[in-house]
Amino acid sequence: MRVFDGLRLASFCVVLSVVSVGASFAQAETIPNKTLVYCSEGSPGGFDPAQYTSGIDFVANTFTVFNRLIEFERGGTKVEPALAQTWDISADGLVYTFHIRHGVKFQTTSYFKPKRDFDADDVLFTFKRMLDPDQPFRKAYPTLFPYFTDMGLDKLIAKVEKVDPYTVQFTLKKVNAPFLQNLAMEYASIQSDEYAQQLLKTGRASDINQFPVGTGPFIFRSYTKDATIRFDGNPDYWKPGAVRVSKLIFSITPDAAVRVQKLKNNECQVMSYPRPADISTLKSDADLVVPSQPGFNVGYLAYNTTHKPVDSAPVRQALDLAINKKAIIESVYQGAGQEASNPMPPTQWSYDNNLKSASYDPDKAKALFASAGYPQGFDITLWAMPVQRPYNPNGRLMAEMIQADWAKIGVRAKIVTYEWGEYIKRGQAGEHDTMLIGFTGDNGDPDNWLGTLLGCDSVSGNNFAHWCYKPFNDLVEKGRSTTDQAQRMQAYTQAQEIFAQQLPFSPIAHSTVYQPSRKNVIDLRIDPLGYVRFDGVGIQ
Repeated sequence: MRVFDGLRLASFCVVLSVVSVGASFAQAETIPNKTLVYCSEGSPGGFDPAQYTSGIDFVANTFTVFNRLIEFERGGTKVEPALAQTWDISADGLVYTFHIRHGVKFQTTSYFKPKRDFDADDVLFTFKRMLDPDQPFRKAYPTLFPYFTDMGLDKLIAKVEKVDPYTVQFTLKKVNAPFLQNLAMEYASIQSDEYAQQLLKTGRASDINQFPVGTGPFIFRSYTKDATIRFDGNPDYWKPGAVRVSKLIFSITPDAAVRVQKLKNNECQVMSYPRPADISTLKSDADLVVPSQPGFNVGYLAYNTTHKPVDSAPVRQALDLAINKKAIIESVYQGAGQEASNPMPPTQWSYDNNLKSASYDPDKAKALFASAGYPQGFDITLWAMPVQRPYNPNGRLMAEMIQADWAKIGVRAKIVTYEWGEYIKRGQAGEHDTMLIGFTGDNGDPDNWLGTLLGCDSVSGNNFAHWCYKPFNDLVEKGRSTTDQAQRMQAYTQAQEIFAQQLPFSPIAHSTVYQPSRKNVIDLRIDPLGYVRFDGVGIQ
């Protein structure tokens, strides 16, 4: 018997059995009468994790209201039991059996009072809603499930079955090495089937996205767009000691400078995404702490490969050559980033150290344009991010610098921006020519970068390049379909070489991640996957 390490599947030759962590359920606890205010950078699109791909949404819903069958440990990428206490994998690697936790209670709110505890029916509802287009709730409230489809899970999962009230079985069509890691991700948050049936009966299915109900550490109370989200600590949370504040408030503050002032004035105790220019100011404040670590991320410029002229690889290569990335690192990241050459960070296993980004060379770019049939340049749109993200602290400045670089080679770029939710939605729809975007790894597996950002299944999701290139995609599929580490490494290395040749996006930088907070905040951890989690966090 072999226990998986949480980063990758080592072998399917044996059946896995994971030791249960913690008690199966907790009695109602007395939560410390403390309030924690988090200065967040933007408004979530909603509270149904299956619909979203943005960290703004996941911090506001996934890590407050919901749990998953299995989850990543707080502050790490190791998979640990959550709503599933143990799980087994068949010898052929196709059947995953989850033994779920008894006594877990769904939250009681002003709009829902559960009559039963969490059980297998809730797992079935959650996944069949994503799997089956004819599932009644999905027909009543049609929506997309971008992460689920980006990773090809709609094609991979043959069936999800209830073995008994506390046992659920997933049967796959083929071996999928990152399946456990993918199942721990945010989209897989477990919804209440009982609540869903109530919404169906009252004709309010869409309320699942506005009035969430889960099993998580915090209970949703109210949301005022662009202002506040309010949560109460969950006294019935199944994980003893994990809820350490009675009130959690998100103070939505898009301006990073204002977030800094609020933190310094104790109007909030934790803030998101400081600008590099503010780090020294924050560090000089005796009441604050500013821990940091290398970011598991990449910021990049996506080329919409369905639009001319960026459907041409030589044109994309020329645009890349014309970007002075070193100047961007100095001005935008201000010492808190390193130049990127790959579609994944150097800390990700299978990273190809032999790939190097092309040096800044506007003369060579002009020659490439001439040979591609654009000696006079062209007009193009360049989308600038409206928010700070860990992979891009200043999207507007970066866009302006790229615009100036391209002007030197005759490319006339018009900068476009939208509110963040609209920016993502329109980018997924392919309205842009080029757009600044980025990604923080979700699960520690190479497939999470190559498949999610560049695979054919994710063209309408996180693949903002809208690039579907069969030789590349075949290698990604090959990497998924074996648990042999050496074979996976070989497939992913070859895929990275194809990426470098075709360049569907220009990698710009991997950034350092900072997490400022007041000194009286207890046990706040930097999450390598890019989120802020408040389970286990207290106030002195």
